[in-house]
Amino acid sequence: MSTVDTSRTALVTGASRGLGAAIAIELGAIGAKVAVNYFQSKTGAERVCEQIKAKGGTAQAFQADVRCEDEIARLTDQISKAFGSIDILVLNATGPQPLLSIEEQTWESYLDQLIFFVKSPLLLLKSVLPAMKRKGFGRVINIGSEVVELGNPRFANYVSAKGAQLGLTRSWARELAPAGITVNLVAPGWIPTERHTDATQEEMDSYTSNVPMQHMGNPEAVAKMVAFLAGDGAGFITGQKFAVNGGNTLL
Repeated sequence: MSTVDTSRTALVTGASRGLGAAIAIELGAIGAKVAVNYFQSKTGAERVCEQIKAKGGTAQAFQADVRCEDEIARLTDQISKAFGSIDILVLNATGPQPLLSIEEQTWESYLDQLIFFVKSPLLLLKSVLPAMKRKGFGRVINIGSEVVELGNPRFANYVSAKGAQLGLTRSWARELAPAGITVNLVAPGWIPTERHTDATQEEMDSYTSNVPMQHMGNPEAVAKMVAFLAGDGAGFITGQKFAVNGGNTLL
């Protein structure tokens, strides 16, 4: 099992449900103090905190729109006052992901995705970077997607933003490695969460028919990969993409 120094503070964005919630709970289980970020669902975030505390962990919910520079500054200041500076940054927050034909897509539909997967990660990293550099320690983990390899149709706005996220992961990793800061990306496949309540069994069966392991994954599998990269044993791993998708993007 992965472990982290119990003095470490982790911020997980978009952690009131789904993958973010599972990641926050797992980080709490391995010893990190967890800042559970939410945008709208205070109830969901507090429920995640209670689950972490029930297992002996430390957690607190923090509201912020992580697309906004002023709110990010407020968020990181509040976390630092509550737990100390942020050592582990998990960039998970996302928004609506509409399927749009090329004819339906606009530049704004691309910007909507880039704001979540390029702008927000950049602003958050810049906010926590000074403290990470002072400590000579940091873990930055982007939550990407297998769609970069699959090239899903009617999804180019999302796919291109996720591709950009992978690119910045690699560039940041090279730049920050001398400072003792690792940067990696976890790329889940289709992991059913609350976001997918409208998915039909036929759609899920169609997806898993191409997955070598022949079944869907679960949020906990993604969370354990994130926890490994956040842990003390992953200090010599940086700039990498880790697919958690049952082999769906095997080349």
